[in-house]
Amino acid sequence: MQLQERIDASRMSLYQWLIVGLCIVLNALDGFDVLAMAFTANSVTRDFGLSGAELGILLSAGLVGMAIGSLGLAPFADVIGRRPMVLISVGLATAGMLLASVAHSAVELGIWRVVTGLGIGGILACTNVIASEYSSKRWRGLAISIYTAGYGIGATLGGAAAVTLQASFGWRSVFLFGGICTAAVFVLLAVLLPESVDFLANRRPRNVLDRLNRIARKIGQPAVTELPAVAAKNDRRNKVSELFTAGNRRSTWLVWLAFFATMFGFYFVNSWTPRLLVTAGMTESQGVVGGLMLTLGGTFGSLLYGLLTIRWNSRKVMVIFAVLSAATMVMFISTAGMLVLAFVAGGVVGMLINGCIAGMYTITPALYGASVRSTGVGWAIGIGRVGAIVAPLITGALLDAHWTASMLYMGVGVVVLVAGGAVAAMRPSQQDGDALIDGEKELALPA
Repeated sequence: MQLQERIDASRMSLYQWLIVGLCIVLNALDGFDVLAMAFTANSVTRDFGLSGAELGILLSAGLVGMAIGSLGLAPFADVIGRRPMVLISVGLATAGMLLASVAHSAVELGIWRVVTGLGIGGILACTNVIASEYSSKRWRGLAISIYTAGYGIGATLGGAAAVTLQASFGWRSVFLFGGICTAAVFVLLAVLLPESVDFLANRRPRNVLDRLNRIARKIGQPAVTELPAVAAKNDRRNKVSELFTAGNRRSTWLVWLAFFATMFGFYFVNSWTPRLLVTAGMTESQGVVGGLMLTLGGTFGSLLYGLLTIRWNSRKVMVIFAVLSAATMVMFISTAGMLVLAFVAGGVVGMLINGCIAGMYTITPALYGASVRSTGVGWAIGIGRVGAIVAPLITGALLDAHWTASMLYMGVGVVVLVAGGAVAAMRPSQQDGDALIDGEKELALPA
């Protein structure tokens, strides 16, 4: 039995949970980054004299950078390794945050926001894969769900830190604090983060057996004496083209559709809910509370998804979450006149849509073989970020076209149902003989 197979079948060691913990911290950087810009928006607008449209471009700059980072940097992780790509990406994010703190104009700040986004996009593509590969089959869904919850942790703590720092030291201190924290994480990663076992076994760099055995010792596994057979050595430079080979094409189109639709729904409810609740009859303060209920429910949703995957197949759980998300979105906006019920429904919507995000992060690495896994995950996240970018734009245009809040939530509910349908149509890849999907949890049916 090879090392990756042992990892899949064995109990998780403390070192493996440490690796997942590092990935959670990295995902929290995403949440901090998004909230840091949102909380400093008013101060930045005053300092640079921005119009609403100019501020909108600045707020979108980080998301654009994340999409480009996921699409452009992820394929290099399948060539040079997940660990080097994580360190490069964290370095970019550190530089972007620190330089943003000394920006002299909105244009400069926008450039450094894109650089920060590039780094975070590369981070998310690699850490999702690393957390998945170092988790056992039994605990993979829960580990990835905890990893996904890191976004909410970063957003909550980052938002609180941004408010405090900005009040005492101005908006620049928020980005300086973020840069210092990211630099500290870089040091931790350089010391503690290992390379992907699947990458080492597939690419076979120098001293590969020694490197695998160092990892094996840390996770309490027997030494590796021989490397697994590789059916077909693939040295293609263009990793993206491998996503459309006969074995990957169907999975690629389906996961892109699912990620786009899921991210579209996620960013719609998180960006527009406070405003739409006001149009549906709530006061502004009540609309803010409704938005906070979404965020609070989201943290629990990721964990609930993970707990359910311990017992049931991760794709089936994701489909159920998507269907329930669509239904509760309609119920949520329909109860805007009944405060308590609306707030409870808001928490449920946040829980379910965040569970869908956790589902996509869990399912996607399982669809690709080791040689192209980071590329597949990175491009899926990048396409999802496109959905995140266009969701607010489409919503604004539909509002101008006199769509009501109920019509918008029903429309987005249909989009989320599309995500569930795409996931239901997926099948795990057996490429390289190392599919990560938890197929053993499928119920055995009589012939």
